[in-house]
Amino acid sequence: MTQPKFKVKKGDVVQVITGRDKGRRGTVTKVLLDEGKVVVENINTVMRNAKPDYKHPDGPYRKAMPIDISNVSLVDPTTNAPAKVGYKVEDGKKVRYFKKSGNVVGGIGR
Repeated sequence: MTQPKFKVKKGDVVQVITGRDKGRRGTVTKVLLDEGKVVVENINTVMRNAKPDYKHPDGPYRKAMPIDISNVSLVDPTTNAPAKVGYKVEDGKKVRYFKKSGNVVGGIGR
């Protein structure tokens, strides 16, 4: 069975479009391909109880939980709004681009 193709990658800035954290933005820290979920920095956080030890010296800590990939949208930096993403071939390379503005996702150096 092949992996599904998602247009969101690690390091992308996304905005939550539905749910408890609707409207909040963050950076994708992990993409879980098998589950179709992403972990976004400071989004969908929960409190975990732990005894103080070398890993968690203060005891309880906050942890970002996965959110479904359909509940987030990439943010276009030119319009500063969530936007749809497509694929096109530029100079023999397949790149992601914002459909409305036509800009390449990540821009130069990515």
